[in-house]
Amino acid sequence: MRLERSKEWWMARVRREGDAAVSAGLLALDPAPEARPSSAQAGASDESRIAFGKFVHLMRRHRGFSMEQLAEAAELEASELLVIEADVHYVPEPRTVFRLAQTFDVSQRRLMQLAGLSAANDAGFREEAVRFAARSEAVEKLTPDESSALEAFVAVLSEQELKRVK
Repeated sequence: MRLERSKEWWMARVRREGDAAVSAGLLALDPAPEARPSSAQAGASDESRIAFGKFVHLMRRHRGFSMEQLAEAAELEASELLVIEADVHYVPEPRTVFRLAQTFDVSQRRLMQLAGLSAANDAGFREEAVRFAARSEAVEKLTPDESSALEAFVAVLSEQELKRVK
């Protein structure tokens, strides 16, 4: 049995992936020991993951999603979303970050950096991520300050991507 896909089907798949970094094989997600981050880099990724969890939590609330609704919209497990929001040491799968980026309409590359799955070479981005996480408090409805912090951070995510494209 041979599966045939049209050119349009393949092009739709390419567009859906956007700026995703495509990789394959065992080393795609598990770098060689010498390529693993140093403790300073690990600290930076911990800071990013704190901001990532806060970002997912606030975007979910901002969009009016319950945990289950976001899981359904992003085609993810609600249990994984719960862990992302609650555990700063959890490292999500690239597919999870990709689906969240699509759902929240933000740069997949920048969200991967925020999740600690790829290195952010921009110190300003890391600084903005930490500032964003520090300004966020857990309350039921977004405060005006949280809402402005979230909107400013979404703008940073989008702005940085626009600079890269130009």
